[in-house]
Amino acid sequence: MSNTSIDATHDPELKSWLESANDPATDFPIQNLPFGRFRRASDMDWRIGVAIGNQVLDLRRAGIIQSYDMNRLMRLSKEPRQALRQAVSDGLRHGSAHESRFREALTPLTSIELGLPCVIGDYTDFYTSIHHATTVGKQFRPESPLLPNYKWVPIGYHGRASSIGVSAPDLGHTFPRPNGQTKAPDAETPSVGPSRRMDYELELGIFIGRPNAIGEPIPMADAEEHVFGLALFNDWTARDIQPW
Repeated sequence: MSNTSIDATHDPELKSWLESANDPATDFPIQNLPFGRFRRASDMDWRIGVAIGNQVLDLRRAGIIQSYDMNRLMRLSKEPRQALRQAVSDGLRHGSAHESRFREALTPLTSIELGLPCVIGDYTDFYTSIHHATTVGKQFRPESPLLPNYKWVPIGYHGRASSIGVSAPDLGHTFPRPNGQTKAPDAETPSVGPSRRMDYELELGIFIGRPNAIGEPIPMADAEEHVFGLALFNDWTARDIQPW
């Protein structure tokens, strides 16, 4: 999960004592400190880490946090979250007095198993692109693909949180092709079988860390106070099962 606020920790001039983090080709320079959960082959429990160069920094071993409960960490208010990121950045910078302690808390990315970044209790999918909404709408309503409410209210619906998995560029992610009912236009009854029209959508995942009480809306001006971070999300849909 990448943090959403831009501050001094994103200074393009920053360098790390970890040389792999200074490689122009790395996805994880010191300016990009994504949070996540991982474990090594000898571990049973998930740890909280930050990717840096070709390593992952165990935040508890580095003395930055006291617990491996990511959901608890996500509930922090904006100021403690920024202080946490600042502490990680300070410890990884070239010339840091904490280099020795931080080095002992590093593990190569090639030696870990990635987990979901947190316990996901629920998630809501939203349409945000008018082009996407129109394209999908044509599959169900060719004559009037865009519903009249689209421009006025967010089109959101619950997804299946239990189906969310984690993926990595070098590891990939596999899942079974879904089975379900479909009905051909010329068929009298539906049939059951594997989907023949699997679709995928690249989406932006927004992690809501701080909850609100039921019935108490969050003002727009305070919305970012509740956002812990962002991630890429790949949404798979069985387009032939969905309309039926």
